[in-house]
Amino acid sequence: MDLDEEYESYFENAWPKAFEVIKELAEDRQEESQKISVKTSIQAPVSRVWECWTEPEHIRQWNAASPDWHCPAAKNDLRTNGRFSYRMEAKDGTHGFDFEGEYDKVEAQRHIAYTMDDGRKTDVHFMAYGDITVVEEIFDPEMSNPLEMQQTGWQAILDNFKDHVEQQQSS
Repeated sequence: MDLDEEYESYFENAWPKAFEVIKELAEDRQEESQKISVKTSIQAPVSRVWECWTEPEHIRQWNAASPDWHCPAAKNDLRTNGRFSYRMEAKDGTHGFDFEGEYDKVEAQRHIAYTMDDGRKTDVHFMAYGDITVVEEIFDPEMSNPLEMQQTGWQAILDNFKDHVEQQQSS
C-alpha cells in the first residue's frame, strides 16, 4: 500500500489492533452460534416433570447417557445462586466426573439457567401443553469433544429423563 511516511507508523500500530478487535468479534459471534440444543416431549404435566428434573432421588435414576453409566450422587440447592453437584460414573468404576455449577435463574416449572463450574452456560425451558411438557436444553459446548458427540450425549440423557418421568407417571 502506498502512503505518506508520516502515516506509516500509525498504520503499523493501528492495523494489528483493528484486526485483533475484528477477530474477537468474529469469535464471540461464532461462540454464540455454536450453542447446542436438545429437546423432548414428555407425556406428563409440568409439575411432575419439574419434580423429576429437580429432586436428587429422581436425578440419580435418570442422569446417565448410556446403560453402562450411572449417577450415584446428586445434590441440588434449587434457587438463584444455589449450587448443584451430580456425580457421573461408569458402572465398572473406570471413569467418572462431577457435573457441578451454580443457578443463575430459577422460575419454577418454566425456566432454569445455570453456569457450569467451567464457565459454560445452560438454559432449560419447560413448556406446558396440558398433560404434555416439552423440555429444551440449550447449552454452550465444551471445546475438547466434537459438537455432534456432545449433542448426542446430552440428548441421550434427556431421553433417559423422558423415560423415567413417563414410567413414574404410569405407576
